[in-house]
Amino acid sequence: MLKNYLKIAFRNMAKYRVISFINLFGLTVGLSCCLLILTYILHEESYDKYNSKADRIWRVTRSFNNKDGIVSLHLGAVAPPFGPLLQNDFPDIQKVTRLLPSGTSPVRYEEKLFNEDNIFFADNNLFNVFDVHLIKGDRTNALTDPFTVVMTEAVAKKYFGDADPINKVVRLDNRYNFRVSGIIDPLPENSHFHPEFMLSFNTLKDSAIYGERGLMTNWGNNSFFTYLLLPENYPAKNLEAQFPAFIDRHMPSNKKDPSSQASRFTKLYVQKLTDIHLHGHTDEEIEANGDSSRVTIFGAIALFILLIACINYMNLSTARSTLRAKEIGIRKVSGAQRYEIIAQFLSESVLIAWLAILLAAGLTLLLLPWLNGLSGLHLSAQILLHWYVLLPLCLTPFVVGILSGIYPALFMSSFQPVKVLKGLFKAGGKTVNFRKVLVVLQFSISIVLLISTAIVFQQLHYMQNASLGFDKDQVLTLRYNNGLDQTYESFRNALQEDPHVLATTRSSRIPSGRLLDEQGAQSESGDSLRPVNADIKYVAVDHDFVKTYGIPIVAGRDFSRNYATDSTGYLLNEAATKVLGIKTPQEMVGRNFAYGGVKGKVVGIMGNFNFEDMHQSILPIIFIIPPAAQAGNTYGNISVKLAGANINTTMAHIEKVWKRYLPEVPYEYTFLNERFQKLYKTEQQQGSLFTTFAGIAIFIACLGLLGLSAFAISQRIKEIGVRKVLGASTSSIITLLSTDFLKLVAVAALIAFPIAWFTMHNWLRDFAYRISIQWWVFIAAGILAAAVALFTIGFQAIKAALANPVKALRSE
Repeated sequence: MLKNYLKIAFRNMAKYRVISFINLFGLTVGLSCCLLILTYILHEESYDKYNSKADRIWRVTRSFNNKDGIVSLHLGAVAPPFGPLLQNDFPDIQKVTRLLPSGTSPVRYEEKLFNEDNIFFADNNLFNVFDVHLIKGDRTNALTDPFTVVMTEAVAKKYFGDADPINKVVRLDNRYNFRVSGIIDPLPENSHFHPEFMLSFNTLKDSAIYGERGLMTNWGNNSFFTYLLLPENYPAKNLEAQFPAFIDRHMPSNKKDPSSQASRFTKLYVQKLTDIHLHGHTDEEIEANGDSSRVTIFGAIALFILLIACINYMNLSTARSTLRAKEIGIRKVSGAQRYEIIAQFLSESVLIAWLAILLAAGLTLLLLPWLNGLSGLHLSAQILLHWYVLLPLCLTPFVVGILSGIYPALFMSSFQPVKVLKGLFKAGGKTVNFRKVLVVLQFSISIVLLISTAIVFQQLHYMQNASLGFDKDQVLTLRYNNGLDQTYESFRNALQEDPHVLATTRSSRIPSGRLLDEQGAQSESGDSLRPVNADIKYVAVDHDFVKTYGIPIVAGRDFSRNYATDSTGYLLNEAATKVLGIKTPQEMVGRNFAYGGVKGKVVGIMGNFNFEDMHQSILPIIFIIPPAAQAGNTYGNISVKLAGANINTTMAHIEKVWKRYLPEVPYEYTFLNERFQKLYKTEQQQGSLFTTFAGIAIFIACLGLLGLSAFAISQRIKEIGVRKVLGASTSSIITLLSTDFLKLVAVAALIAFPIAWFTMHNWLRDFAYRISIQWWVFIAAGILAAAVALFTIGFQAIKAALANPVKALRSE
């Protein structure tokens, strides 16, 4: 029986080649999109699950609240005392391990000198918590001794070639020697951190680096990523209920004032390791996270595209029902039961779905490199080869085949053989209306995707071109090195010997970075200074920062070397004066102010500017000049403003000066506008993917419309012949044939408009600064969809309108 079904299925595919091709091609493309997006989703969902103890590892995070209990900052890292104190106070915690990112540092071995980015301090418990494969070395003590380093095999090869790296000594930052104690495999792509150099955590106990006392008492340096290993099925969230008492037990507070208890202003949380990548989203992460909403969006797009392909099958199968009516009638007269006819048609749809998924698998392998290039990821088809993925994929042809074939099967199996064989059968009524509903659904989905694509690109263009309130062009940025602490002024003067170097400055942070640093502020109120109930983020700068970035001063003045008191002077932005309750910027100038316990005066007010990206609103900011003795621990960046002319000569001059003053630090630079461009990389990738999938969706929809219109027009050949004989013009016939389909596109647009508006309105809410959704985007998308549909059916309509009516009426 099954063999017979398959034989008839292949015969019908050969007989109706065009419709079969459209069905097969549409399903292949739809399933290919699903497989590509599934690869992306599985990759995003797989983060950190390679760890054998993944379900037992939790990260400790910390939030800071104002007096009203509102969270002002939530960090993925905590202060150094928390780790050992948690281990001590909670016996259920089996292991605690900590990671401290060390930023970028120059590393030298003999004549080889490189800047290394992924340097971390790590303790030896790392090997007991995470699955880190040690190729060489002893995992029990690889990170126990101070001034030892574990590195990846690729990094070891870069420095030592084929020589045995164990016990080799590398020099870090031209100050410290580290002995190689182990070699590891690199962590997988789907890990939320990727250390290449891991320095022994015990090294931090050296007072020249951090100091043991600082590790036990510094509650303000929240840079230590702390992970807990808990027992199987342990209710980790129960720990959070005990954290407030734990905080009050250990963190200093004013016992005379209960309201100043530490737990009122800071809280600890635990976060599951496997949730970090998609659901972390704290204000500080080791690496950029993914986005669960983006995964959901692209999952929905995959299903929509597959749905469009299934609709094609349903539409074309029911449309050609009249061609197979006699076949069904004869089968029924010959004794075939309805369930047998249903099984026949379902076998055809399942067969096409099987062919489609086999073709889609090959197409996916071919297109995966393209998707990697577009998304910036390193997706591999290998992730699809797990049994829990392959099993559903093997069932997919049955699901897709039954979903797309069930309605045509039920419809065609209901034909009455008497009417069919007498030639009285005519497909219409409910069937035609159902096909119209399916076409409307197809184009509704396509129009929603078109509108979404346009709005994504509009928002991206707005972010890339909006005024930030300062001049970001032609600003070259370098990492500050403490080798310049004693020679910075000489270094700055040497740079500015080139007339095309307009200004040079150093700072703790530069625009495009996050504003995370905050210390308590006190503002003048009456005759005294009173605490400010608002968070004001600070940036440590020098006298040239405002000039270098072209930040406008709206009241008072800029920092100046001519005023010795500016070492305790402050610059605030307008947002800061607003939270202080000051009506005009001028009122704030000259007021007494204290920040971080240092008393001084406000010397000027800056206009508001976007220090962070356009996702974030403008925060209250204060600029401070740190004491000269703290420069090495405070500054992290150098910014050089260029004139824009003779760039190559100027760049060569900067490099020459750098190598003269910092011969042990490789010269590396970025331009500030490039840093801002990278901030919107996600939106750029999302826009490109939206464009691609929207194009595919409307292409598949039009492919179905092509087949459907060709069939519908073929059923009206005699009608067209009669109309032409009676004097109808070619244009009137084309209009007649096109109007029915364009009406469906118009209805689809009316349905799509509110759905697209609601979806993109919610998407734009993630941006502090965003575009207004313009009405013309919807009209343009509707016109584009109509134009594509008209082009699709126009060829068939023109062909029918120009045909000789004599041939159409000859049989009459």
